Amino acid sequence: MTSKTKLLMTTDAVGGVWTYALDLAASLAPMGIETTLAVMGPPPSPAQRLQAREVKGLALIETGLALDWTAAGPREVLVAGKVISDLARMLSSDLVQLNSPAMAAGAIFPCPIIGVCHSCLATWWSSVRSGPAPEDFRWRTMLMGNGLTACDLLAAPSRAFALQIAAAYGVAAPRVVHNGRSPRPTGSFKQPIILASGRLWDEGKNVGVLDRAAALCKAPVFAAGPLQAPTGAARVEPRNIVNLGLLSTASLDSWLARSRIYVSTALYEPFGLGVLEAAQSGCALVLADIPTFRELWDGAALFADPRSPEAFARCFDELIEDEASADFLGAKAEARAARFSPERMARAMLGLFRAARSRVEEGAAA
Repeated sequence: MTSKTKLLMTTDAVGGVWTYALDLAASLAPMGIETTLAVMGPPPSPAQRLQAREVKGLALIETGLALDWTAAGPREVLVAGKVISDLARMLSSDLVQLNSPAMAAGAIFPCPIIGVCHSCLATWWSSVRSGPAPEDFRWRTMLMGNGLTACDLLAAPSRAFALQIAAAYGVAAPRVVHNGRSPRPTGSFKQPIILASGRLWDEGKNVGVLDRAAALCKAPVFAAGPLQAPTGAARVEPRNIVNLGLLSTASLDSWLARSRIYVSTALYEPFGLGVLEAAQSGCALVLADIPTFRELWDGAALFADPRSPEAFARCFDELIEDEASADFLGAKAEARAARFSPERMARAMLGLFRAARSRVEEGAAA
């Protein structure tokens, strides 16, 4: 890569992809990659815009374009992809990273495309629901499949999710590039607090099981994150969890620093940035026994059946009553988290950028 390599990367401001994109852009900058971030869907908040301004050399473009999972129909997704391809042409981008690969479904890009799979409705449905998917899931899945095929290279944040993508769409398994985060503050004194975080309204987060577990355990359970989807279509109303709402990064870090236990009851999780942040803060992890969490955290967490509130409550009580065990488990989680740095993520993505450019150049010469 030259010192002037221009990367156009899509993101949204709704969930973890925003955090991922900022961390990646910041870590790529010293490696000679200049990033323009094209924001899809709802606009960033003032706090998020401030975060973006703090990333050296990052340019932010708020497109107002539809996200693939909130679009009213396929045309909105196809139009969004065309606008992004035109933007890449206007900016003379050397590379495009689509954090929503469906955007490649109907557009011709002027440079290599790397599709990064953070989640998708087909794999969400197979993990959370059963039976035939609804019509709006089917056309979104079709566009995702077409987009995956159109990308020059694919990446996913865990091997478990890469295999899910391959099975759902009949493509080669994406290359695995683990997400990374800079270390979070670690509290000197952990309190008997159980914390969860994320998009609580998402059925895949399985908050109903956590809420029932909260009624059975001996310590309070707090959850940071929105209870309602941006579209208003989904909402949860927990009775036993104390909802903290949408916290700033600093506020969430403060909660993580003093929480003894972090929990995720998720049925579906391609990676889990919230879990990584908690591990970096030395929280003891209690996680749903799903393939992604086993892959990333086996030996550094307790696991419970994601359908069993009783199993989670038993884990909570065990760690609340035995501080030494909780501290030991938190230390193991913090040590494991060191594997997932933004610098390592950026180096791996840099390798994919080079591979994508070589593949395109070889194809053009053939």
